[in-house]
Amino acid sequence: MKRSSKNKSSERKAAKANEGAGLPVSDNSDALLANHAGFSPDYAGANPELAGYHVPVMLRECLEGLNINPAGTYVDLTFGGGGHSREILKLLTTGKLYAFDTDPEAALNAADKEAFPPKKFTLIHSNFRHLKQYLKMYGVTTVDGILADLGISSHQIDTPERGFSTRFDAPLDMRMGPNVAQSAADLIRTASETQLHRIFGEYGEVTNAKTLAAAVVKARIMRPIETTGQLKDAITPLAPRNREFKYQAQVFQALRIAVNEEMEALEQALLQSAEILKPGGRLVVMSYHSLEDRPVKNLIAKGKIRGEAEKDLFGNENLPFKKINRKPVEASEIEIQANPRARSAVLRIAEKI
Repeated sequence: MKRSSKNKSSERKAAKANEGAGLPVSDNSDALLANHAGFSPDYAGANPELAGYHVPVMLRECLEGLNINPAGTYVDLTFGGGGHSREILKLLTTGKLYAFDTDPEAALNAADKEAFPPKKFTLIHSNFRHLKQYLKMYGVTTVDGILADLGISSHQIDTPERGFSTRFDAPLDMRMGPNVAQSAADLIRTASETQLHRIFGEYGEVTNAKTLAAAVVKARIMRPIETTGQLKDAITPLAPRNREFKYQAQVFQALRIAVNEEMEALEQALLQSAEILKPGGRLVVMSYHSLEDRPVKNLIAKGKIRGEAEKDLFGNENLPFKKINRKPVEASEIEIQANPRARSAVLRIAEKI
């Protein structure tokens, strides 16, 4: 039976909330099994080597969006399991790909020199907020395309000791890389009630963020909140009835974003992308919740993260990009069945003017 557009919209919203904290994004057990066991045979770009780390979402759409020049220079801002990078490299002849990732475990996925030949590929162990700085170190000032698959990888979610998921009782860490100064437990311990209110409200879109912040402060006085289980114990009594899982997901998402300064890093990378892309170069960004998607949408539509587009003396808007897709691209039903994480993905593609 074909699902109505209303049902599909509701499912996507629920998936976005669940994805942020490692909750299942579908109640379809077969689809969940497919997500952990590997690609569906019908899914373009299937690669069983990536099954245990992270399944790249909308792989074909991302590659088409980049409009790859075999001799061009490209950047993958979020290497992760290397799924997108691997396929980009197959399309390059004399071109070059630079990839960013702060997670030391991601480097293990680049060990295959046949799939990631050093002459064509460089992995940069840094946050993508330093995009221009590191590319300049390699003598690169302009590029032909930039890809970003935002959010958190399946591998990070499924590794209990990383503390990203509500499914495990584990240390409350949530750091995406070794250079992140404080863990989520550190943040819970040291942040003021006002700061927690802002974090829960802005990054988790929690409706009772003020009450929640007060409850967390009270709970940490009674005992330290150092594990995911202790955090869940502190916040679950404040969750709306029958929406406990979603509420936990929102809170975990908020803390993860705050710990890793994800929004600040994204905004910096987007603005730098507009500076280094060549005319005709492509920006391809995949987001998994509205907080990530909003600055991408604004940059493409207005040339700015916030505010209205700048205009010249004649009232014409000065826009650095033109939209390639009028509406954001969403995953097909076939892909969603094979990889439930794809349900919450939104893909935007723009070309540098």
